[in-house]
Amino acid sequence: MISEKVRKIAEEYKNVTIGIFGSHSAKEIGVSAKAWGFKTLIVVQKGRDKLYTKYNSHLYDEIIVVDRFKDMLNDEIQEKMIELNTIFIPNRSFAVYVGYDGIENKFEVPIYGNRFLLRAEERNYEKGQYYLLKKAGIRIPKEFKSPEEIDRLVVVKVQQAKNPLERAFFYAKSPEDYYEQAEKLIKEGVIDEEGLKKARIEEYVLGARFNANFHSYAIKDVFGDFDFVGFSDRRQVNLQGFLNLPAKDQLKIDVPVKNEEIGHFGVTMRESKQEMVYDAAEKFLRVCEKEYPPGMIGLFGLQGAVAYSFDKLEFIIFDVSMRVPGDPCIGPTSPEMRNLSLKHGVKIEDPLDLSMMELKKAFEIGRLNEVVT
Repeated sequence: MISEKVRKIAEEYKNVTIGIFGSHSAKEIGVSAKAWGFKTLIVVQKGRDKLYTKYNSHLYDEIIVVDRFKDMLNDEIQEKMIELNTIFIPNRSFAVYVGYDGIENKFEVPIYGNRFLLRAEERNYEKGQYYLLKKAGIRIPKEFKSPEEIDRLVVVKVQQAKNPLERAFFYAKSPEDYYEQAEKLIKEGVIDEEGLKKARIEEYVLGARFNANFHSYAIKDVFGDFDFVGFSDRRQVNLQGFLNLPAKDQLKIDVPVKNEEIGHFGVTMRESKQEMVYDAAEKFLRVCEKEYPPGMIGLFGLQGAVAYSFDKLEFIIFDVSMRVPGDPCIGPTSPEMRNLSLKHGVKIEDPLDLSMMELKKAFEIGRLNEVVT
Protein backbone atom coordinates (compact mmCIF):
# COMPACT_ATOMS: atom_id res chain seq x y z
CA MET A 1 0.00 0.00 0.00
CA ILE A 2 1.27 3.49 -0.84
CA SER A 3 0.93 4.74 2.76
CA GLU A 4 3.46 2.18 4.00
CA LYS A 5 5.88 3.19 1.25
CA VAL A 6 5.65 6.93 1.97
CA ARG A 7 5.98 6.39 5.72
CA LYS A 8 9.26 4.55 5.10
CA ILE A 9 10.39 7.41 2.86
CA ALA A 10 9.54 9.93 5.63
CA GLU A 11 11.47 7.88 8.20
CA GLU A 12 14.66 8.41 6.18
CA TYR A 13 14.34 12.20 5.91
CA LYS A 14 17.26 14.15 7.38
CA ASN A 15 15.24 17.38 7.45
CA VAL A 16 11.87 18.60 6.15
CA THR A 17 10.94 20.75 3.16
CA ILE A 18 7.29 21.82 3.00
CA GLY A 19 5.79 21.01 -0.41
CA ILE A 20 3.15 23.42 -1.72
CA PHE A 21 0.72 23.31 -4.63
CA GLY A 22 0.76 26.60 -6.56
CA SER A 23 -2.87 27.62 -6.13
CA HIS A 24 -5.65 28.00 -3.51
CA SER A 25 -3.67 28.40 -0.26
CA ALA A 26 -0.06 28.47 -1.46
CA LYS A 27 0.72 31.85 0.09
CA GLU A 28 -0.78 30.88 3.44
CA ILE A 29 1.22 27.66 3.59
CA GLY A 30 4.40 29.41 2.46
CA VAL A 31 4.11 32.10 5.13
CA SER A 32 3.60 29.62 7.97
CA ALA A 33 6.30 27.25 6.73
CA LYS A 34 8.91 30.04 6.49
CA ALA A 35 7.86 31.48 9.86
CA TRP A 36 8.56 28.08 11.42
CA GLY A 37 11.98 27.81 9.78
CA PHE A 38 11.17 25.22 7.11
CA LYS A 39 12.53 25.22 3.60
CA THR A 40 9.76 25.33 1.01
CA LEU A 41 9.11 23.92 -2.44
CA ILE A 42 6.25 25.01 -4.71
CA VAL A 43 4.93 23.33 -7.86
CA VAL A 44 3.47 25.88 -10.29
CA GLN A 45 1.84 25.57 -13.69
CA LYS A 46 3.27 27.58 -16.57
CA GLY A 47 1.08 30.62 -17.20
CA ARG A 48 -0.40 30.52 -13.69
CA ASP A 49 2.76 31.13 -11.74
CA LYS A 50 3.40 34.90 -11.54
CA LEU A 51 1.77 35.38 -8.12
CA TYR A 52 4.30 32.92 -6.69
CA THR A 53 7.37 33.22 -8.93
CA LYS A 54 7.39 37.03 -9.22
CA TYR A 55 5.40 38.73 -6.47
CA ASN A 56 5.93 36.26 -3.60
CA SER A 57 9.09 34.38 -4.58
CA HIS A 58 10.61 35.07 -1.12
CA LEU A 59 8.25 32.41 0.27
CA TYR A 60 9.66 29.56 -1.82
CA ASP A 61 13.19 28.13 -1.78
CA GLU A 62 12.56 25.73 -4.67
CA ILE A 63 10.21 26.29 -7.60
CA ILE A 64 9.19 23.48 -9.94
CA VAL A 65 7.43 24.67 -13.11
CA VAL A 66 5.24 22.16 -14.95
CA ASP A 67 3.25 22.40 -18.18
CA ARG A 68 0.22 20.84 -16.47
CA PHE A 69 -0.30 20.28 -12.76
CA LYS A 70 -0.76 16.55 -13.42
CA ASP A 71 2.89 16.42 -14.50
CA MET A 72 3.87 16.43 -10.84
CA LEU A 73 3.06 12.70 -10.94
CA ASN A 74 6.05 12.22 -13.29
CA ASP A 75 8.83 10.14 -11.75
CA GLU A 76 11.56 12.77 -12.16
CA ILE A 77 9.52 15.45 -10.37
CA GLN A 78 8.59 13.11 -7.54
CA GLU A 79 12.21 12.00 -7.21
CA LYS A 80 13.34 15.63 -6.89
CA MET A 81 10.74 16.30 -4.21
CA ILE A 82 11.74 13.21 -2.22
CA GLU A 83 15.43 14.13 -2.63
CA LEU A 84 14.61 17.46 -0.98
CA ASN A 85 12.86 15.69 1.94
CA THR A 86 9.46 17.05 0.98
CA ILE A 87 6.29 16.69 3.05
CA PHE A 88 3.42 17.88 0.86
CA ILE A 89 0.46 19.88 2.23
CA PRO A 90 -2.70 19.04 0.22
CA ASN A 91 -5.26 21.67 -0.77
CA ARG A 92 -8.41 21.65 -2.91
CA SER A 93 -6.61 22.60 -6.12
CA PHE A 94 -4.16 19.71 -5.64
CA ALA A 95 -7.08 17.27 -5.32
CA VAL A 96 -8.93 18.63 -8.37
CA TYR A 97 -6.07 19.16 -10.82
CA VAL A 98 -3.92 16.14 -9.98
CA GLY A 99 -6.88 13.82 -9.38
CA TYR A 100 -7.73 11.31 -6.67
CA ASP A 101 -6.50 8.23 -8.54
CA GLY A 102 -3.10 9.80 -9.10
CA ILE A 103 -2.84 11.02 -5.49
CA GLU A 104 -3.91 7.68 -4.01
CA ASN A 105 -1.90 5.38 -6.26
CA LYS A 106 0.98 7.21 -7.96
CA PHE A 107 2.05 10.15 -5.79
CA GLU A 108 4.79 8.73 -3.56
CA VAL A 109 5.75 11.99 -1.84
CA PRO A 110 4.70 11.90 1.84
CA ILE A 111 1.55 13.96 2.44
CA TYR A 112 0.82 15.67 5.75
CA GLY A 113 -2.77 14.58 6.19
CA ASN A 114 -4.89 11.69 4.98
CA ARG A 115 -4.68 11.42 1.18
CA PHE A 116 -7.63 9.01 1.09
CA LEU A 117 -9.99 11.50 2.73
CA LEU A 118 -9.54 14.00 -0.10
CA ARG A 119 -11.89 11.99 -2.33
CA ALA A 120 -14.52 12.00 0.42
CA GLU A 121 -15.05 15.71 -0.22
CA GLU A 122 -16.93 14.78 -3.41
CA ARG A 123 -20.66 14.98 -2.87
CA ASN A 124 -21.48 12.13 -5.27
CA TYR A 125 -18.96 9.66 -3.85
CA GLU A 126 -20.68 6.76 -2.06
CA LYS A 127 -18.49 7.16 1.04
CA GLY A 128 -18.21 10.92 0.70
CA GLN A 129 -18.91 13.77 3.08
CA TYR A 130 -22.69 13.21 3.33
CA TYR A 131 -22.15 9.54 4.17
CA LEU A 132 -19.69 10.55 6.93
CA LEU A 133 -21.94 13.29 8.31
CA LYS A 134 -24.93 10.93 8.47
CA LYS A 135 -22.81 8.24 10.16
CA ALA A 136 -21.73 10.84 12.72
CA GLY A 137 -25.35 11.77 13.44
CA ILE A 138 -24.79 15.35 12.34
CA ARG A 139 -27.76 17.28 10.97
CA ILE A 140 -27.51 18.04 7.24
CA PRO A 141 -30.07 19.73 4.97
CA LYS A 142 -32.89 17.53 3.64
CA GLU A 143 -32.02 16.19 0.19
CA PHE A 144 -34.51 15.95 -2.68
CA LYS A 145 -33.80 13.03 -5.01
CA SER A 146 -35.59 14.60 -7.99
CA PRO A 147 -36.94 18.04 -8.97
CA GLU A 148 -40.50 16.65 -8.72
CA GLU A 149 -40.07 16.34 -4.92
CA ILE A 150 -39.37 20.06 -4.39
CA ASP A 151 -41.92 21.47 -1.93
CA ARG A 152 -39.98 24.37 -0.39
CA LEU A 153 -37.11 26.70 -1.22
CA VAL A 154 -34.12 24.61 -2.30
CA VAL A 155 -30.56 25.27 -3.40
CA VAL A 156 -29.34 23.26 -6.39
CA LYS A 157 -25.58 22.65 -6.32
CA VAL A 158 -24.26 22.07 -9.84
CA GLN A 159 -20.67 21.87 -11.09
CA GLN A 160 -19.82 24.84 -13.31
CA ALA A 161 -19.41 23.77 -16.94
CA LYS A 162 -15.99 25.39 -17.38
CA ASN A 163 -14.51 25.50 -13.89
CA PRO A 164 -13.77 22.21 -12.06
CA LEU A 165 -13.18 24.04 -8.78
CA GLU A 166 -16.47 25.91 -8.53
CA ARG A 167 -20.18 25.19 -8.49
CA ALA A 168 -23.04 27.27 -9.91
CA PHE A 169 -25.79 27.29 -7.30
CA PHE A 170 -29.34 28.23 -8.17
CA TYR A 171 -32.47 28.45 -6.04
CA ALA A 172 -35.91 27.01 -6.82
CA LYS A 173 -39.24 26.81 -5.01
CA SER A 174 -41.04 24.26 -7.20
CA PRO A 175 -40.36 21.68 -9.95
CA GLU A 176 -41.45 24.22 -12.60
CA ASP A 177 -39.10 26.85 -11.19
CA TYR A 178 -36.25 24.29 -11.19
CA TYR A 179 -36.67 23.33 -14.86
CA GLU A 180 -37.06 26.93 -15.98
CA GLN A 181 -33.83 28.04 -14.29
CA ALA A 182 -31.86 24.93 -15.27
CA GLU A 183 -32.77 25.38 -18.94
CA LYS A 184 -31.70 29.02 -18.85
CA LEU A 185 -28.33 28.23 -17.22
CA ILE A 186 -27.63 25.48 -19.77
CA LYS A 187 -28.39 27.88 -22.65
CA GLU A 188 -26.04 30.47 -21.15
CA GLY A 189 -23.24 27.87 -20.83
CA VAL A 190 -22.98 28.23 -17.04
CA ILE A 191 -23.81 24.53 -16.48
CA ASP A 192 -24.29 21.51 -18.73
CA GLU A 193 -26.64 18.51 -18.82
CA GLU A 194 -24.02 16.17 -17.35
CA GLY A 195 -23.44 18.47 -14.38
CA LEU A 196 -27.18 18.84 -13.81
CA LYS A 197 -27.63 15.05 -13.66
CA LYS A 198 -25.12 14.92 -10.79
CA ALA A 199 -26.45 18.02 -9.02
CA ARG A 200 -27.53 17.90 -5.40
CA ILE A 201 -30.90 19.42 -4.53
CA GLU A 202 -31.25 20.30 -0.86
CA GLU A 203 -33.40 22.49 1.34
CA TYR A 204 -32.21 26.05 1.73
CA VAL A 205 -31.29 26.50 5.40
CA LEU A 206 -32.58 29.80 6.77
CA GLY A 207 -29.86 30.62 9.26
CA ALA A 208 -26.65 32.49 9.99
CA ARG A 209 -23.76 30.94 8.03
CA PHE A 210 -20.56 29.85 9.73
CA ASN A 211 -17.49 28.10 8.37
CA ALA A 212 -16.18 26.38 11.51
CA ASN A 213 -12.50 25.57 11.09
CA PHE A 214 -10.49 23.02 13.05
CA HIS A 215 -7.12 21.30 13.25
CA SER A 216 -6.88 17.59 14.07
CA TYR A 217 -3.60 16.12 15.32
CA ALA A 218 -1.92 12.85 14.39
CA ILE A 219 0.26 12.68 17.52
CA LYS A 220 -2.60 13.22 19.94
CA ASP A 221 -0.56 12.21 23.00
CA VAL A 222 1.53 15.37 22.42
CA PHE A 223 -1.02 17.97 21.24
CA GLY A 224 -4.41 16.57 22.17
CA ASP A 225 -7.28 15.53 19.90
CA PHE A 226 -8.13 18.68 17.95
CA ASP A 227 -8.27 22.46 18.17
CA PHE A 228 -10.93 24.92 17.05
CA VAL A 229 -9.22 27.72 15.10
CA GLY A 230 -12.07 30.11 14.24
CA PHE A 231 -15.11 31.02 12.18
CA SER A 232 -15.37 32.71 8.81
CA ASP A 233 -17.82 33.16 5.95
CA ARG A 234 -17.46 33.52 2.16
CA ARG A 235 -17.69 36.43 -0.21
CA GLN A 236 -19.02 35.20 -3.53
CA VAL A 237 -19.23 36.51 -7.09
CA ASN A 238 -21.63 37.78 -8.24
CA LEU A 239 -23.90 37.09 -5.30
CA GLN A 240 -22.14 39.77 -3.27
CA GLY A 241 -23.06 42.40 -5.84
CA PHE A 242 -26.73 41.39 -5.74
CA LEU A 243 -26.80 41.55 -1.95
CA ASN A 244 -25.37 45.07 -1.99
CA LEU A 245 -28.49 46.30 -3.82
CA PRO A 246 -31.95 47.04 -2.38
CA ALA A 247 -34.48 44.24 -3.14
CA LYS A 248 -36.41 46.38 -5.67
CA ASP A 249 -33.21 46.85 -7.68
CA GLN A 250 -32.18 43.18 -7.42
CA LEU A 251 -35.40 42.32 -9.28
CA LYS A 252 -34.31 44.51 -12.22
CA ILE A 253 -31.25 42.33 -12.92
CA ASP A 254 -31.73 39.21 -15.02
CA VAL A 255 -28.37 37.42 -14.94
CA PRO A 256 -27.50 34.09 -13.28
CA VAL A 257 -26.21 34.33 -9.71
CA LYS A 258 -22.77 32.73 -9.38
CA ASN A 259 -21.71 31.49 -5.96
CA GLU A 260 -18.06 31.39 -6.99
CA GLU A 261 -15.86 32.05 -3.99
CA ILE A 262 -13.76 35.21 -4.27
CA GLY A 263 -12.83 35.87 -0.63
CA HIS A 264 -13.65 35.46 3.05
CA PHE A 265 -14.40 37.50 6.14
CA GLY A 266 -14.13 36.66 9.83
CA VAL A 267 -17.16 36.10 12.05
CA THR A 268 -17.74 35.10 15.68
CA MET A 269 -20.38 33.06 17.52
CA ARG A 270 -21.82 33.54 20.99
CA GLU A 271 -19.96 31.37 23.49
CA SER A 272 -23.21 29.81 24.74
CA LYS A 273 -23.73 28.28 21.28
CA GLN A 274 -20.16 27.19 20.49
CA GLU A 275 -20.35 23.81 22.22
CA MET A 276 -22.54 22.37 19.45
CA VAL A 277 -19.79 23.21 16.92
CA TYR A 278 -17.08 21.44 18.95
CA ASP A 279 -19.47 18.52 19.41
CA ALA A 280 -20.03 18.21 15.64
CA ALA A 281 -16.26 18.24 15.01
CA GLU A 282 -15.64 15.53 17.60
CA LYS A 283 -18.36 13.27 16.16
CA PHE A 284 -17.06 13.81 12.64
CA LEU A 285 -13.47 12.97 13.61
CA ARG A 286 -14.48 9.69 15.27
CA VAL A 287 -16.31 8.56 12.12
CA CYS A 288 -13.36 9.53 9.89
CA GLU A 289 -11.06 7.38 12.06
CA LYS A 290 -13.29 4.34 11.54
CA GLU A 291 -14.03 4.85 7.84
CA TYR A 292 -10.67 6.27 6.69
CA PRO A 293 -7.90 5.21 9.11
CA PRO A 294 -5.89 6.93 10.52
CA GLY A 295 -8.59 9.62 10.26
CA MET A 296 -8.30 13.36 9.80
CA ILE A 297 -4.84 14.92 10.06
CA GLY A 298 -4.40 18.69 9.82
CA LEU A 299 -6.87 21.44 9.01
CA PHE A 300 -10.49 20.86 8.04
CA GLY A 301 -13.68 22.89 7.92
CA LEU A 302 -17.35 22.22 8.69
CA GLN A 303 -19.39 24.72 6.70
CA GLY A 304 -22.99 25.32 7.61
CA ALA A 305 -25.54 27.53 9.28
CA VAL A 306 -27.06 27.92 12.71
CA ALA A 307 -30.83 27.71 12.28
CA TYR A 308 -33.97 26.81 14.19
CA SER A 309 -35.01 23.17 14.03
CA PHE A 310 -38.17 22.38 16.01
CA ASP A 311 -37.72 25.55 18.12
CA LYS A 312 -34.12 24.61 18.93
CA LEU A 313 -30.97 26.12 17.43
CA GLU A 314 -28.84 23.60 15.53
CA PHE A 315 -25.61 23.72 13.57
CA ILE A 316 -26.67 22.31 10.20
CA ILE A 317 -23.70 21.35 8.02
CA PHE A 318 -23.92 21.52 4.24
CA ASP A 319 -20.28 21.24 3.20
CA VAL A 320 -16.99 19.83 4.51
CA SER A 321 -13.43 20.78 3.58
CA MET A 322 -11.20 17.74 4.13
CA ARG A 323 -7.98 19.80 3.92
CA VAL A 324 -6.63 23.37 4.26
CA PRO A 325 -9.76 25.52 3.87
CA GLY A 326 -7.78 28.21 2.01
CA ASP A 327 -8.98 31.12 4.12
CA PRO A 328 -6.25 33.63 4.98
CA CYS A 329 -8.60 35.76 7.09
CA ILE A 330 -8.96 33.21 9.90
CA GLY A 331 -5.61 34.00 11.53
CA PRO A 332 -5.94 37.81 11.59
CA THR A 333 -9.63 37.83 12.63
CA SER A 334 -9.94 34.87 15.01
CA PRO A 335 -9.68 35.37 18.79
CA GLU A 336 -8.69 31.69 18.96
CA MET A 337 -5.11 32.50 17.94
CA ARG A 338 -4.33 34.00 21.37
CA ASN A 339 -6.14 31.10 23.04
CA LEU A 340 -4.04 28.55 21.11
CA SER A 341 -0.81 30.45 21.82
CA LEU A 342 -1.56 30.07 25.54
CA LYS A 343 -2.51 26.40 25.16
CA HIS A 344 0.59 25.33 23.25
CA GLY A 345 3.12 27.76 24.74
CA VAL A 346 4.26 29.05 21.33
CA LYS A 347 3.05 32.00 19.27
CA ILE A 348 0.21 30.92 16.98
CA GLU A 349 -0.75 33.53 14.40
CA ASP A 350 -2.42 31.40 11.74
CA PRO A 351 -4.18 27.98 11.71
CA LEU A 352 -1.39 26.58 9.52
CA ASP A 353 1.06 27.32 12.34
CA LEU A 354 -0.51 24.30 14.08
CA SER A 355 0.38 22.09 11.11
CA MET A 356 3.96 23.37 11.17
CA MET A 357 4.11 22.91 14.94
CA GLU A 358 3.10 19.25 14.64
CA LEU A 359 5.45 18.60 11.72
CA LYS A 360 8.38 20.18 13.55
CA LYS A 361 7.71 18.22 16.73
CA ALA A 362 7.15 14.95 14.84
CA PHE A 363 10.53 15.37 13.12
CA GLU A 364 12.32 16.22 16.38
CA ILE A 365 10.98 13.14 18.22
CA GLY A 366 11.37 10.74 15.29
CA ARG A 367 7.64 10.27 14.60
CA LEU A 368 7.37 11.87 11.16
CA ASN A 369 6.00 8.58 9.79
CA GLU A 370 2.90 8.98 12.02
CA VAL A 371 1.78 12.31 10.55
CA VAL A 372 1.92 11.36 6.87
CA THR A 373 0.07 9.03 4.49
